Amino acid sequence: MRILLVEDSVKLSTWLSKSLQKSGYAVDTVQDGGVADHMLSSPDYDAAVLDLGLPTLDGLTVLRRLRARGSAIPVLILSARGELGDRVTGLNLGADDYLPKPFDLSELDARLHALIRRANGTAAPVLRLGSLEYDSSDRVFRLAGDALLLRPKEHAVLEALLLRAGKAISKSQLYEKVFSIDASTGADVVEIYIHRLRKRLQDSGLTIVTLRGLGYVLEAR
Repeated sequence: MRILLVEDSVKLSTWLSKSLQKSGYAVDTVQDGGVADHMLSSPDYDAAVLDLGLPTLDGLTVLRRLRARGSAIPVLILSARGELGDRVTGLNLGADDYLPKPFDLSELDARLHALIRRANGTAAPVLRLGSLEYDSSDRVFRLAGDALLLRPKEHAVLEALLLRAGKAISKSQLYEKVFSIDASTGADVVEIYIHRLRKRLQDSGLTIVTLRGLGYVLEAR
């Protein structure tokens, strides 16, 4: 899943970005509200983590402009404990959740996953398709009851496919969800992970179908 992290503290932004990447997210980071406003005009993000105190445009203005454009991207606000009024205003402006600083990384991870699940029409923490099960609370895939061990990018691709099970997702969309904006690879690398996942799902009753011109679909046969 691809996240835009908007935080003006370089130290906190760097730490959060590395931590979220270890959790399987593709993370783009910005420290300026004006830049964030521009980047959020793209539909490529699954969620945004938004600090309120930002240069150029403050977080509330970024949020207001985002919703005015009709974007429904989930937004989680990070705020200092003394900003209760701003947090309430943020929720009224369309923020989906807020987390006061300081916070625990595991809570941020859990809240982000919950927002993304709801945005994809799935509120339950456990997703199932045929013999495949994914528990988003412990971030583990299970196939016929056994843990399915995947490399981070394989995990991210399969998660994106499962969230849209039965619906096509293009190669470029998969690439954007799995790789951050500064990645040095091209979208064709997605084919490598699709190939690896097909081998891992072999004889499981699940298949990744290629629809010419549309992309890939995860289906249970």
